[in-house]
Amino acid sequence: MTTMQGPAVFLAQFVSDEAPFNSLDGICQWAADLGFKGIQIPTLDARFIDLEKAAESKTYAEELTGKVASYGLKISELSTHLQGQLVAVHPAYDDFFDGFAPAHLRANPKARQEWAVQQMHYAAKASQNLGLEAHATFSGSLLWQYFHPWPQRPPGLIEEGFKELAKRWLPILNSFDENGVDVCYEIHPGEDLFDGETYEMFLKAVNNHQRACLLYDPSHFVLQQLDYLQYIDFYHERIKAFHVKDAEFNPTGKQGTFGGYQSWLNRAGRYRSPGDGQIDFKTIFSKLAQYNYKGWAVMEWECCLKNQEDGAREGAEFIKNHIIKVTDKAFDDFAAVSTNTALNRKNLGL
Repeated sequence: MTTMQGPAVFLAQFVSDEAPFNSLDGICQWAADLGFKGIQIPTLDARFIDLEKAAESKTYAEELTGKVASYGLKISELSTHLQGQLVAVHPAYDDFFDGFAPAHLRANPKARQEWAVQQMHYAAKASQNLGLEAHATFSGSLLWQYFHPWPQRPPGLIEEGFKELAKRWLPILNSFDENGVDVCYEIHPGEDLFDGETYEMFLKAVNNHQRACLLYDPSHFVLQQLDYLQYIDFYHERIKAFHVKDAEFNPTGKQGTFGGYQSWLNRAGRYRSPGDGQIDFKTIFSKLAQYNYKGWAVMEWECCLKNQEDGAREGAEFIKNHIIKVTDKAFDDFAAVSTNTALNRKNLGL
């Protein structure tokens, strides 16, 4: 067994135009002061990383790694959640997702998708240059608006959607494979990969590609009422990244999993800071240790109640206290006996 790495923090929700969150140096110092050991870096803000340059220049990648290391930190993973989303967008969501792309590509879905695919190829090479083994992203979606089977779906619609999604992702997965990096899809509402069944449908469509792996975030499963502990038993071999984010689900006589179009604050299911929700993290960390998870425990702040800086400070300590330093011996080794083949055979009546 291997002790997982951490705590790390996903920077996306903290980046802003105010210090210390407006520069890599500033945010690294902030993270280090809170006790984090790693940072997961979003890749659309050149103040923190120039993704194309990191893909094309090992020197730049080494300088970036060195700068992060100077604060006692490591890069846990790069994130292309927004670019991954744009690999597959149903026309119904064109306007809503246009803001994820550069301004000159907006209102041009074809060019936007081509840009997103190129970004993913850059991410594969950049991850290799940075010495990373896992990458965090979204799958995008062609089918989300059909998740509820009313009106009846035409036969073959879902299969055709996954066929097209696989067609778009296979060249990207191959690129990551060439660079020795796992693609870790965050299983998430709004993506075509939103639970175990949909992940398996995608996995089948990409011929069980070895790089089609998972980012495990139990908060999304609480909101779906999915067994987030058994999920680890099913998919532990594919879990290569981990977001530590809490959640709670408190249904009422007025709303349940669909949320009644309410704000995050007023939904039955809502995200919380680590330790403030209902998730059994003790069992999660135990299961991941049992299954020899070697990656990072990365805090993601998405709380509708608690201030993000308080959430980060508490989150670093929360993860630190939950990481299990795995044992290198059996508890009953004190009573061990030496190997004796003759004695073993005697006790077997042989």
